[in-house]
Amino acid sequence: MTLEQYLHQQYTPGTAASYGREIGIFLSGYPEASTAVYKDLMGYIGVLRNHYRNSHTLNRIVSSIKVYYDYQCYTGQRSDHPARGIKLRDRRSRDIQLQDLFSSTELEQLLERKERFSGLALRNKVLMSLLIYQGLQVGEVAALRVQNVLLESSSVYIQRTAITNSRTLALKPLQVGWLSSYLQEVRPVLLAGQESELLLIGQRGNGMAGEDISKHVKRSYVGMFRGREVSAQRIRQSVIANLFKQGHDIGVVQQFAGHKYPSSTERYRQDDVGRLQAAIELYHPVK
Repeated sequence: MTLEQYLHQQYTPGTAASYGREIGIFLSGYPEASTAVYKDLMGYIGVLRNHYRNSHTLNRIVSSIKVYYDYQCYTGQRSDHPARGIKLRDRRSRDIQLQDLFSSTELEQLLERKERFSGLALRNKVLMSLLIYQGLQVGEVAALRVQNVLLESSSVYIQRTAITNSRTLALKPLQVGWLSSYLQEVRPVLLAGQESELLLIGQRGNGMAGEDISKHVKRSYVGMFRGREVSAQRIRQSVIANLFKQGHDIGVVQQFAGHKYPSSTERYRQDDVGRLQAAIELYHPVK
């Protein structure tokens, strides 16, 4: 798997392109990158500090460097991750903007959209339901294989990625029905005689890539919620935040989301005061 393929599998098109540019600059300016260790990278970042004073720029570069080593570990080129422990002292808010997210009721409204092409309606219901009920990442949905869908136990197995753990999640009863019909009736038609292990098939008989899924979501729901963009990432964030609102323990939410670290899950839990303050700052900024 090439770096470009990896980025498009794991991230939205815009994010993949951004990481690709930064990683390209990193590799051209630091030829020893593939064999660098933690101490080497800290020295490299020290040099960057002399050129960039903006903390956002530095954080963006460091994030890209980490993604590069995620890729090396994912493809087996390295067994260690020299950048994993790097943390800049620059303060940067990583809070999820809860006021931009969707309630469970709003998310379910996405499943009620009328499809322009009836042949794709069931496939799109399957796709959207996996985002809405299981909160999967785009890369996780794109990587799902038919054998990962366990209709007998009403569950789906999600494979490990560079940034998430593997897990088995329960399917809703209506999902079991949709998946059963999709696998038996719709998917064979979409394949048109071709073969594929991937669950979601596009109009040309190929598996849907992460980029295709991201584009489908963004294009299909433009303007549905005034002032709030519908994207696969925002749907996932909403699902995770809603679990906290429903009173679930952080350990349960972390396992559901596949987060490797509790700190990743903690970002979705803000108290009512914090939520109110965020809303006030967004809709009634102090002039």
